[in-house]
Amino acid sequence: MTAIKLPAWLRIVMVSGALLLAIGAGLFAYLWYIRPVTLAAAVGSLDGEADKVLSAIASRLTATSAPVRLRIVNQSSALDAANAFSSGKVDLAVVRGDVGDLSQAQAVLVLAHAVVLIVAPPGSPLSDMASLRGRRVDVVGGEINRAVVNALRQQYDLDRANVKFRDVSLPEARQAVDSKSIDALLLVMPLTPKYLSLARSLFPQNPKSLPVLIPIESAGAIAESHRAYESFDVPKGTLKGSPAVPDDDLTTLRVPFYLVAQKKLNRDTIADLTRSLLAARRDLIGELPILAQVTAPDTDPEAFLPVHAGAAEYFNGTQESFLDEWSNAIYLTPMILGGLASILAAAWRFIGLRTSKPDESALDALYALARRVRKAPHEDALSDIEDRIDDILSGQRLKIASGDEDAADMATLNVAANRVEGLIHARRATLKPSQLDGS
Repeated sequence: MTAIKLPAWLRIVMVSGALLLAIGAGLFAYLWYIRPVTLAAAVGSLDGEADKVLSAIASRLTATSAPVRLRIVNQSSALDAANAFSSGKVDLAVVRGDVGDLSQAQAVLVLAHAVVLIVAPPGSPLSDMASLRGRRVDVVGGEINRAVVNALRQQYDLDRANVKFRDVSLPEARQAVDSKSIDALLLVMPLTPKYLSLARSLFPQNPKSLPVLIPIESAGAIAESHRAYESFDVPKGTLKGSPAVPDDDLTTLRVPFYLVAQKKLNRDTIADLTRSLLAARRDLIGELPILAQVTAPDTDPEAFLPVHAGAAEYFNGTQESFLDEWSNAIYLTPMILGGLASILAAAWRFIGLRTSKPDESALDALYALARRVRKAPHEDALSDIEDRIDDILSGQRLKIASGDEDAADMATLNVAANRVEGLIHARRATLKPSQLDGS
């Protein structure tokens, strides 16, 4: 059966196409590998401040070509953000430690701390939690502060003391203060200039009539039984500097705002996200002072909210080094390159642009037969050599017929074969007299 020999131009086109396809596939794989990962992050707050901060961070990550980007999913409150997270609708969320189902949440960063402030109007006789007996406390924020209210009720037995709690909005709280129909106001907010200014604006700005901050002296006990909270001392003069409100450090509760991630997220992705977020914080802290409160979460295994493995690697400095991460690639690359070299060599051979000389084994065999002729001891040996010449020439003709470019040139072979035939004839002439003498 005669093999079909493809034209050289067609072979070049085929190999070029295969090479371009391989390059395209490699480029696609590389671009796919280095593509940024985008994570959906739910965020919500009553005043929109949390949305503003996280949106600024997301924009910064995009501007700096960070390996991990954020897609902000705005919610109406931190509770709604926690619900979106627990339902699996988003990868990340900004949540308060005491709000929502956080069973699948792992901490990436502590973004801020919200402090519990119980404030009575100027001139109020209230001074401690016991003095709230029979009073009404208006709770700004409503449902989101339900856990704080329940913790206070449990610790101080406020139901027995007939303390009433009412959910109010910020405008309603301002109206209650103006109408003097309020006993005390419960706020949970970060101690930043913006929020402190908001708290001051609720009460008359009169040096002689100062609001009263009520301490939560049992904050340590509450924190032990409700691990979402921490005992915290509000520094003297936080609400007002002169005269100071409070007039001394005041014990109360605080609760962290976390950026949390789903447990299932890849640790390398979260490590990259953590590094990128802290870099964005450094860039934005001048225009967003609340970012000064950003800290690492508690990496202790017994922490209230466990830290994500990727964030823990970043903060503990246990991320894989370049050699650790790429050791397999470094090991496999020479093998892959060797395989590619073999493929290219085969392609080069297929095209027919090789520099090697045609197969000269047939010609070498004829030259070797010439040496055998000179040493042939009898006629049978010469007959065997003639058969061998026939085999060599027949094999080369078949190669030529099949299009094998390694076949030797027949003209050259015929010249060599004729020379061997001449030697055989001469050797026969030499052997005949000796054979006759022997007979």
